[in-house]
Amino acid sequence: MELGVSTSCLYPLETEKSLELVTKNGVKSCEIFFNATCELEPYFVDILYRIKKEYGIQVISLHPTLSLAESFMIFSAYERRIQEGLDKYRRYGEIAAKLGAKYVIMHGGKPNGVLDDDEYCERFLQVADVVSQNGAVLLQENVFNFRANEIPFLKYMVRNLGEKANFCLDVKQSIRGGYTPFDVLDAVGANVRHLHISDHNSSSDCLLPLDGAFDFIKLFERMKDFDYDGAAMIEVYSWAYKNYDQIFSSYKNLRDKIG
Repeated sequence: MELGVSTSCLYPLETEKSLELVTKNGVKSCEIFFNATCELEPYFVDILYRIKKEYGIQVISLHPTLSLAESFMIFSAYERRIQEGLDKYRRYGEIAAKLGAKYVIMHGGKPNGVLDDDEYCERFLQVADVVSQNGAVLLQENVFNFRANEIPFLKYMVRNLGEKANFCLDVKQSIRGGYTPFDVLDAVGANVRHLHISDHNSSSDCLLPLDGAFDFIKLFERMKDFDYDGAAMIEVYSWAYKNYDQIFSSYKNLRDKIG
């Protein structure tokens, strides 16, 4: 299993500083989480590209800063906002090509949105199409308080879209949603392309790996059942640790544990 760290772990440290710190601590693969629309500008992407080249880190995925606005912009009934949202995702597809990233991840629409399930899937395909223009694949993440939190809806996406329904499975989001990541795998495991991993216990739903009770070996073994060839990105909130060194110790300890 290819192991990495998301720059989102270091939030609110600026994106380029987060990437540089991740690379300097021996991490070989990463996800870049964008935190402002100005970070889509060519000059800023060039900064990220130089860091990537200098340290030789592999960028696996991008996480747009649009997450909280996707219901309002993309999964809405107002055509101008939809087009603006598609333009932004087209830009993320271009950036993915520049940085060599395979995936672009979205939270999607809220459960009380104006689109029905069929319309949601059609809109998802529109976003996937603009992202794919430069070779990247759009992933739907199972995020708590979003429509994709519900396992029946994830199953519906697979029935409706088939192999075009691609997912990022986030461990902490499944726990927050009231189910286990293994429940998600039972439903859509063959369509999971990317993992966000974290640990948890009875008192916290988001801990650094190996700080809780989650069985990562079991998770990775289950992924083998689906011939999974993607990566596992550590992604935690800033309150899950006291200093940055703990992130990288967790990464190294988990890497050693899984061999």
